[in-house]
Amino acid sequence: MWANQQTYINVSFDATSQGQVAMVVYEWADAPYLGITTDTNELLPSQKTYVCTSSVASKGFCTPDGLGRFILDLPSGKSINDTSFWSARVELPANNSTTSQRESTAIGDVLNPSPNGIYKYTQPIQYLVRKTGYYCVAIVPVTVQGVTVQDVPSHPAYNALVFFRNKFDGRLPATDYPKVNFYFVMFIYWGWLCYKNAQDLLPLQYYLSGLVGLLVIEMVANWGYYRYLNAHGRGTTATVFLIVVAILDAGRNSMSFFMLLVVSLGLSVVKESLGRTMIKCQALAAAHFIFGILYAVGIVELELESTSALVLLLFVIPLAFTLSGFLLWIMYSLNATITQLRARKQRYKLSMFEKLYRILLFTVLVIAIFFVVSSFSFSGRLAEDYAAKSWKVQWWLLDGWLALLYLVCFVAIAYLWRPSENNRRYVHLLLSGFLSYLLISTLAMSEELAQDEADAEDYDLESFDRRGRDRDDDDEVTLRGDEHNLPVGEDSVVFEIGDEDEEDMTPITAKSSAPSRYRTERHSGEERRGLIGGRGDDS
Repeated sequence: MWANQQTYINVSFDATSQGQVAMVVYEWADAPYLGITTDTNELLPSQKTYVCTSSVASKGFCTPDGLGRFILDLPSGKSINDTSFWSARVELPANNSTTSQRESTAIGDVLNPSPNGIYKYTQPIQYLVRKTGYYCVAIVPVTVQGVTVQDVPSHPAYNALVFFRNKFDGRLPATDYPKVNFYFVMFIYWGWLCYKNAQDLLPLQYYLSGLVGLLVIEMVANWGYYRYLNAHGRGTTATVFLIVVAILDAGRNSMSFFMLLVVSLGLSVVKESLGRTMIKCQALAAAHFIFGILYAVGIVELELESTSALVLLLFVIPLAFTLSGFLLWIMYSLNATITQLRARKQRYKLSMFEKLYRILLFTVLVIAIFFVVSSFSFSGRLAEDYAAKSWKVQWWLLDGWLALLYLVCFVAIAYLWRPSENNRRYVHLLLSGFLSYLLISTLAMSEELAQDEADAEDYDLESFDRRGRDRDDDDEVTLRGDEHNLPVGEDSVVFEIGDEDEEDMTPITAKSSAPSRYRTERHSGEERRGLIGGRGDDS
């Protein structure tokens, strides 16, 4: 329970309930004091007895005054008022009039004093809660000889309702309540990101803006779902709402990994098309989408404490396989793209992909750490005290940390690919890609241009945008010189290479009435010297 000054636990019995019950309310931290060990067989786990009956009292494990109560085995110097226990032997409404003993209640400043005699039930029993914790209510019917003059069944029938009043209004379990505020904060932040990126009309940022918009919708849906579940409880509408949220969540994850994969493969930066590889990417994204829906529904509908490990694995393992496939493929493709950009000496793009690589390494490291932590946590899910120890962080282990990790990584990647001068130039070149392609095709008809694919990779579209910029920039080199090693004017330059080091640049000129491949290769050394010399002429 999440506690404040108005939180409490109410236990009410139906008017038809009869007989007597042993009842105790306590916080789990005091659970070791509940019951007494009555069997110490070395070959078997120790056995505890929890309720004081006539037979138990005759063996000396409890006193006659404690008949019909839960046994509290407190250490010396510690009284019941020093703990969270409220313990009583309660006489139920149907036979209150026949009781020969009277109720006696402890008096003092204790928050929840336990009655000394038999507690006659006349109104709901209220247990005040002022400390956040895992609270338990135990009720066991008892029959003690000589207690009443009216015969009742050996196991009296009773109906009881336990009401936990948390600091929030609603029907959500305390373990799920943090998700309400968590997803509301996420919704506010994603909304701000969407508003901030709404003015970026660049094609490269359309994907990010669209993903931010999807995230806003998904966070609103998550927040709305838990608000609805808190107000109305489980039902058909809540299940439909859950399926919608699961679809949005799985779509968010699949779309994110798919975009990251095709970017890592160099689509639109290194390669114009991925060919059949794109079909494989789409198939992996579709599989991840389906398994993500199953996982999202499973973590809400399944009870971790009672569900078998095999069923849990059926929800977790398929998603783990597709997630691992995405991560491995992304890292492999990113390494290949970085190697290619490094070979082409496109330093600006290389720096962006290297930063992206570091972000992904950080993500993999965090996932590995939390996988180990979660494995240790869930390995003890069948333990008696698992729920008591993990109820506060259960939501965090299941999906909270994943949502926060996604937030951190997405913001970092969005910042890395934010609109800037370099991005704007690059996107402008993508928009004019068809015109550039026609120009390159026209130039390629000349035998002075490289005709094989390896040489063609050295030409970068960014050079078109860099024409006319300061010649002193290391990334802006204008190719000069002709076959006579003479400087060539600005109007004679027909192609530039962007992001290339000077020592790897091969000059291209339009000054040759009868060009030939052999002639170009023969004069490459002279033209390289002309290139370096040409830069000095401009200064």
